[in-house]
Amino acid sequence: MASFADSIYAEGDARRVAVFSAKPYDAKYMREAKTDLGISVDFAFHGERLCQESAHLAQGAGTVCIFVNDTCDEGVLEQLHGYGVKMVALRCAGFNNVAAEKATELGITVARVPAYSPDAVAEHAVTLTMSLNRKIPCGWNKTRGQNFSLVGQMGFDMKGKRVGIIGTGLIGGIAARIFKRGFNCDVVAYDMRVNPKLADPEPEGLGIPYLSLDEVLTTADIISLHVPLFPATKHMINDEAIAKMKPGVIIINTSRGGLIDTEALIRGLKSKQIGGAGLDVYEGEDKYFFEDFSDDVIDDDIFARLLGFPNVIVTAHQAFFTVEALREISETTLRNVDGVAECGSPPKQRGTLETAVLAN
Repeated sequence: MASFADSIYAEGDARRVAVFSAKPYDAKYMREAKTDLGISVDFAFHGERLCQESAHLAQGAGTVCIFVNDTCDEGVLEQLHGYGVKMVALRCAGFNNVAAEKATELGITVARVPAYSPDAVAEHAVTLTMSLNRKIPCGWNKTRGQNFSLVGQMGFDMKGKRVGIIGTGLIGGIAARIFKRGFNCDVVAYDMRVNPKLADPEPEGLGIPYLSLDEVLTTADIISLHVPLFPATKHMINDEAIAKMKPGVIIINTSRGGLIDTEALIRGLKSKQIGGAGLDVYEGEDKYFFEDFSDDVIDDDIFARLLGFPNVIVTAHQAFFTVEALREISETTLRNVDGVAECGSPPKQRGTLETAVLAN
């Protein structure tokens, strides 16, 4: 584990960065970004997730760098403030795990990476869809056992199927384009804000109609979630929403686990109202994802039940996980740190995307 012992910076300097939930690939790409950009920082990489019990590891640092399952609530922020931390740098776009108002109150700058690789996440959503439709896990497992029967592996043509995109920001917009132009699907969308790149007539846009949420839920063959997790969106996919859906609907979630009430999802799967679910996120994932539990018992009964369905594919929050994304995350994170150290605020990503997280 890295040390601050030979640091050239003053205690509490934003350029001294304690990186939590760090994996070998995080260290590799952050060190490469440091060299490529010529930005002076000192790293301490910690495998532990940030929480009240591990926050002491940030002593001496001016910045803590966290990921999706780290806890940065009011209590943790109070601890970090006491250690002289001036910045929380998120290696992700979502910031639902940070008490932004408390950070503002304490004078701690919070910055994120709004667009690390929207293509990667959108492509993963489509991959989950096709893997469920064409029963790829089933076929792969059977042929490995020399079973070449096609029984139980029938899918359907994507052409003409209605795909409902809920959330049409960068990722949702790319997913919509792939489904429409790649598969010739009937794509419809729901969002509080209309994205002209989707709604405008072709060729300037994609000519995708925006419908009410109920219209999307009741008419789509496939529903793909691309909205952030806020109180208003928590469990937006619940018993009531599932009851409105077409029997056999496929649900895809590459955004945040809390968008789906997992127990309601299980009920929908058992009743066959839901024909399949492709999940890169799970609302209780913070205990399991990014770690190896192959020799342990999953003691989350809901998660264990979910993993037992043959028509459910769970990937461990890997939608973002591409070479391009890790480079972008690392470089934007270091630019954010450098901006705060130099002038007190992070720069916009690519000159246009706001990286600073402000309290509502």
